[in-house]
Amino acid sequence: MLPRRTRRGRRARRYPGGRSADREVPLPGPDRRTAHPRPVYGLGRRVRRASFGDVERPVAVSIPVNYTIDGPDDGDPVLLSGSIGSDLRMWEPQLAALTAAGYRVVRYDHRGHGGSPVPPGPYTLADLAADALALLDRLDIRRAHWVGLSLGGMAGMWVGEHAQHRLRTLTLCCTSAALPPNAWAERARLVRAEGMRPVAESSLRRWFTPRWLADQPERARFFADMIASQSGEGYASCCAAIETMDIAAALPRITAPTLVIAGAEDPASPPDHGRSIAEAVTGARLEIVSPGAHLASVEASDTVDALILAHLKENP
Repeated sequence: MLPRRTRRGRRARRYPGGRSADREVPLPGPDRRTAHPRPVYGLGRRVRRASFGDVERPVAVSIPVNYTIDGPDDGDPVLLSGSIGSDLRMWEPQLAALTAAGYRVVRYDHRGHGGSPVPPGPYTLADLAADALALLDRLDIRRAHWVGLSLGGMAGMWVGEHAQHRLRTLTLCCTSAALPPNAWAERARLVRAEGMRPVAESSLRRWFTPRWLADQPERARFFADMIASQSGEGYASCCAAIETMDIAAALPRITAPTLVIAGAEDPASPPDHGRSIAEAVTGARLEIVSPGAHLASVEASDTVDALILAHLKENP
C-alpha cells in the first residue's frame, strides 16, 4: 500500500510493530510483586511474572505495536488510542481536522489488533498502557495529548493515574471506568468458540445508531470487516483487560486537563458512565453528542473533532 499524503503535503509514515524486543515497564505499588522470572515470547528477554487466575503471565511487558504518523514533524503530538475490535483506521475521520490544525498525529493498534503482534494473553490495562508509553518513548515524545475511545479511554485513565507526567491533556470518548465483568468473560468465550464474525455483527449495533447503519451501508460493511479481521485470541485477551479493570476509585487522582465525550445513544458506555467519570476527575468537562452511539467519533465526527480541537487549544 502506498503511503497517503497528509493535508500538509507530508507522507503518512507507517511502521510495522515487530522491529524491537519486548521491554518491561515497571509498575508502581503492589503490582510490582512478582513470581519466578523466565524468558517469554521467545525473545530471550527475562521479565517478571505474576499469577493471573490459573495463568502465569508477564507483568506489564510492552511490545512494539504497529503505528502510523500524520501531520507536521514539529507539531504537538496527539496519540489516538482506539476501541477493542478496531484498528488505527477507525481514526480516519479525525485526521484531516487534527493535521490541518498543525498536530502531529500518532495512531496505533492495540496488541492483538491490526498489525500489532498477538502475544500470549490475557492482557491487562497496564499491558496496553505500557505499549503506548513505550511507543511514545521510541518516538522521543515526552508528553502527548491522549485521545482514547472505549478501550483506548480506559488505557488513558490508567496512564492518567500512573504516568500523568506523560499527558498534556486527556480526552475520553465513549468509555467507562467500570463495567460488569461477566459480560466480557462471556464475549471472550464466544470469540474463542465461534470466531470474530458474530461479534462483528453485534458490535455494529453498539457502535452506530440504526439510522446511520441504514444510511451508510458501505461504511457499515467496512467496519464490520474491520472487526471480523481482528485476531480472535487478541480480542479475547483484551476482553480480559476490561473484565479485570479497576480504575474508578483512582479517577480523583487524575490531574491532566480532561474532556469526556459521550454518545447520547451509546448502549455500551452510556452518558451516565461519562458523567460519572467527569464528576470524579477534578475539573473535567462532559459533552454529550447526538446522534452518536459507541463510535461517535465516526457518526458525529464534525462535532467530536471540534470538541477535541477546542480542548487541545485550551490546554497547549
